[in-house]
Amino acid sequence: MSTHRVAAGGRSVEIKRPDKLLFPDDGIAKADLAAYYRAVAPYMLPHLRGRPLMLERHPDGVGGPRFMQKHTPEHYPDWVGRAEVEKEGGTVVHTVCGTTATLMYLVDQACVTFHRWQSPVKRPGHPDRLVFDLDPPGDDFEAVRRAARGLGELLGELRLPAQLMTTGSRGLHVVVPLSGTSGFDETRAFAQEVAETLAARDPRHLTTAVRKQARGDRLYLDVQRNGYAQTAVAPYSVRAKPGAPVAVPIGWDQLDDPGLTARRWMIADAPDQARAEPWKATADGSRSLGPAGRRLASLRR
Repeated sequence: MSTHRVAAGGRSVEIKRPDKLLFPDDGIAKADLAAYYRAVAPYMLPHLRGRPLMLERHPDGVGGPRFMQKHTPEHYPDWVGRAEVEKEGGTVVHTVCGTTATLMYLVDQACVTFHRWQSPVKRPGHPDRLVFDLDPPGDDFEAVRRAARGLGELLGELRLPAQLMTTGSRGLHVVVPLSGTSGFDETRAFAQEVAETLAARDPRHLTTAVRKQARGDRLYLDVQRNGYAQTAVAPYSVRAKPGAPVAVPIGWDQLDDPGLTARRWMIADAPDQARAEPWKATADGSRSLGPAGRRLASLRR
């Protein structure tokens, strides 16, 4: 069995079967995936560090079985981070990725996509980010663009900084950095109220209906990722879709780019976008929900 090694943070991490095609239709092998994640590691790791992860693994490539892995196997090296957190009826030991070596090891395990909690290991019950998933009924990205603009304007009225990210799938995520002073129940309730307020402003195009049958051709303002132990795709994660598209942070000015889609960046050009660090301006812009909640209540009167 062929192998090659990747130097990462003082460790030499073995990538087994580097020629294994993880994206067979695109000719993208495990070595290509490792090279991509090695390139974006300086920009991706701050979004993973200290946070429980759910790993989306495709050992036989993206056309084969998919494994959504929460529990960390015992055979993982002791230098791979772990965090034991509560779940219904017990606990689960999630993997935590804080180093390039761990990132490379997880790629060797055929982890294609990284999904992260909204809360850190140190305070698992207190999210430090809030996520709105703009989910269109089809591939109408203009609907996503319109919803993002409306949500950005509403969050501006609430004086909340917001970050944009392509999902590598169909829509966009709008992420609000939080101070971590509120619990999940309060955070999710606030997100739901924001979504309902926005949908009421444009009921023809937007909905908060959870059931697909009730949405029609309207874009769904999804806030379900704001519950305890729920995850959202991490920035710079590759998606298990044709072409290996990437979930990429973008600036609000890029929303007007006519070439923008949810799958605009692939592993070949995503590192260039990463080096631009589009979220740098809002990196320290976390807010508590108290003042924003009072402003929202006044808008909803």
